[in-house]
Amino acid sequence: MPGTNLTRDEAATRAALLDVTSYTIDLDLTGATATDARTFGSTTTIEFTCREPGAATFADLVDATVHEITLNGESLDPATAYADSRIALPGLQERNTLVVRAECTYSHTGEGLHRFVDPADDRVYLYSQFEVPDARRVFTTFEQPDLKAPFTFTVTAPAHWAVVSNSPTPEPQPAGEGAAVWAFEPTKPMSTYITAIVAGEYHAEHDVYEGKHGSIPLGHYCRQSLVEHMDTEELVQLTKQSFAFFEEKFDYPYPFGKYDQLYVPEYNMGAMENAGCVTLRDEYLPRSRQPRSFYEFRTSVITHEMAHMWFGDLVTMKWWDDLWLNESFAEWACYWCEAEATDFTDAWTGFANARKQTGYRADQLPSTHPIAADNVDLHAVEVNFDMITYAKGASVLKQLVAWVGLDPFLAGLRQYFKDHAFSNATFADLLAALEKSSGRELKGWAQEWLQTAGVNTLAPAFELDDQGRYTSFSVEQSAHPDWPTLRRHRLGIGLYDEVDGRLVRREYLEVDVEGASTAVEALVGTEQPALLLLNDEDHAYAKIRLDERSLQTVIGGLSKLEDSLPRAVAWTAAWDMTRDGELSATDWVRLVLANIGQETDAWGVTRIPASTALAVELYSDPAGRPALQEEWETGLRSLLLAAEAGSDHQLTFARSYALAARSEQAVADLRGLLDGSFTVEGLSVDQDLRWELVKNLARLGVFTDAEIDAELDRDATSAGREKAAAARVAQPTAAAKQAGWAAIMDPATPNETSREMVLSIFRFNQEEVAAPYLEKYLEAAETAIDSLGFHKGSVVLEHGFPRLLASAETVARLDAWLADNTAPKGAQRYVGEARAELARALTAQERDARG
Repeated sequence: MPGTNLTRDEAATRAALLDVTSYTIDLDLTGATATDARTFGSTTTIEFTCREPGAATFADLVDATVHEITLNGESLDPATAYADSRIALPGLQERNTLVVRAECTYSHTGEGLHRFVDPADDRVYLYSQFEVPDARRVFTTFEQPDLKAPFTFTVTAPAHWAVVSNSPTPEPQPAGEGAAVWAFEPTKPMSTYITAIVAGEYHAEHDVYEGKHGSIPLGHYCRQSLVEHMDTEELVQLTKQSFAFFEEKFDYPYPFGKYDQLYVPEYNMGAMENAGCVTLRDEYLPRSRQPRSFYEFRTSVITHEMAHMWFGDLVTMKWWDDLWLNESFAEWACYWCEAEATDFTDAWTGFANARKQTGYRADQLPSTHPIAADNVDLHAVEVNFDMITYAKGASVLKQLVAWVGLDPFLAGLRQYFKDHAFSNATFADLLAALEKSSGRELKGWAQEWLQTAGVNTLAPAFELDDQGRYTSFSVEQSAHPDWPTLRRHRLGIGLYDEVDGRLVRREYLEVDVEGASTAVEALVGTEQPALLLLNDEDHAYAKIRLDERSLQTVIGGLSKLEDSLPRAVAWTAAWDMTRDGELSATDWVRLVLANIGQETDAWGVTRIPASTALAVELYSDPAGRPALQEEWETGLRSLLLAAEAGSDHQLTFARSYALAARSEQAVADLRGLLDGSFTVEGLSVDQDLRWELVKNLARLGVFTDAEIDAELDRDATSAGREKAAAARVAQPTAAAKQAGWAAIMDPATPNETSREMVLSIFRFNQEEVAAPYLEKYLEAAETAIDSLGFHKGSVVLEHGFPRLLASAETVARLDAWLADNTAPKGAQRYVGEARAELARALTAQERDARG
């Protein structure tokens, strides 16, 4: 039976048959405040036309009790018409009216209509999350993006609530017994997945953006227990800066009238671009001090979702094959806006140091796929919705902009918006607009970049004369044999000399690299620099290799590079070489300890120590690991004490030191930071940092449930509960792992609590108590997605693998399982990725053992 897995062919057949005139949706949320609230009333009326009277089709509705179905005035028996998450619609007329009255189910997994009770004050909060195919969990739909229609929502809810949707919020009308009705005006035509309902005792603050096309009302919402943490003034400024930028660059007025941003609890994603009603994780309203990188990322999320208002909401893909285009474009546009319109002018450096890394990692896993994935059905969409879609896609669009030029790119984009407003389009439509505006043939470019997988490696090859000048120079391009495409790259080359203790760029040139070898005649006769940096300016998406002299320059003094972007390129090259077993983990750790204290990029400061912790624990030679762990711990302590008081460096080094702590000195320091007997000038030991200290003392077996419970008494919030759960499972005992794994595999465990536990349960140096969980993980691979739902199950399988059990024996066991299992394809993917990461770790360990 097809169930919830709509295929592309089914969607195309239905789109060829139907046009949807309107949706009218009535939701009754009055029972949501009851302690045992499980369902809500949902009545949907769909007006639609049919091109072939007499034909049959189906509507979508998931996890509902259907009370009544009426098609064109005729009653259909729910017992036979509603089956397998579909409502059969026979004998269609030219014009049709479908009415479905049902009870739908509140979600606790962040899909559909999520219900949350805040432990801080017992207030109830609801919000919807519909991407990819979950509007059908809240109302009856034709659940595919190319059947757009206006939506009219009417919501009955407790009168003291706030209710927000895609249209401006109307004045509620009394409905008796403490209830009220919010009758929203019809929306613009839109796809089901970007509709939204948010309801509860939300706190609201309002403002107005006055722009070139008129006024846009702005709203910012959060739950009552977070009001003091909502920095509305900063959020409003970012919103207004982004609107001014996009309205100018896109030359098209904001299409949805008002713009609300709602910070919601237990959110699975970063944010969602519901038209005019954006939902975001309320972790973006921090209750404790965060480094600049946190705010930089939050800004990119805000600008990303706003870019979607045009690219995705105004013009929407016909099918999920072009999901990459929605996300890649918004990802590229958010960093472009951030760098040009906000205080984060070095956003592209942060992109290189952090976000782009996720694309490189994903593209080297066996699960890599073309950016333009072949999404034959919804299951394929779920599997392929990853960092290839976001980070690699944005990197490739950045390369496309360099290829055609920014002004022609924008000219094509503006025409695309005008031609396809409030309708659906394909990548071919965008490509045609860009070819017309740029005058360049782009189909070949699209083929090699979008329809093939894998990342290329670019390395310098040269010969020198006896005076140290290049007599030949070329850029050599290679590819993994499984993904052998060699691509065209627009590439910057920087030559840096050491001058008065700084690395200064002497020369810069840009070249087009194509094929296995590209000669660069312009460098012949040029003196070899101290540092030759391929991909200077970071236009290209490729792994970069440093020649021997350049590598020694970087190891000896990466911080001598004055500009943050070439440093990011050099950091990335050295990290890639470490991951590929070409640079030892020990050399990487020493490179970091020597240079991270001088790094100025916010993302570099926070991301690089996190990568280094992985190198210490997984990429180092096991025989030499204790010594390297000690060197890393001691180095971090020194960096912490030397950091500027109150700086991001200080906060990052404090967190990293807690994670690296093993020695008696470190344990004493962590205890002292908690009880105040050890202080570091300028370091505020606030609640978030306290939990990091507690969690790591639990990891070391120093703190037990009693100390964790005492900390939870200090912080009786939802965040406190989640952090306490993470601390409990971090303890190095069989009982802690057993209880933690049982909770992780329990569908009743809240999704964010489960996520925190998954990320915390398997800690390095706990191999003995983790050993039984290799088999338990493989058992979970067979069942987790079905029993927990796709999102929670995917979190368990992606992050819950006990990678500390890195050995040839573990790899062999995974190979055997992969050769013979009955797990869903999505689960097989995660096991295959875990196997690849372990194989990479073993290669790196062997390299580190050679010294």
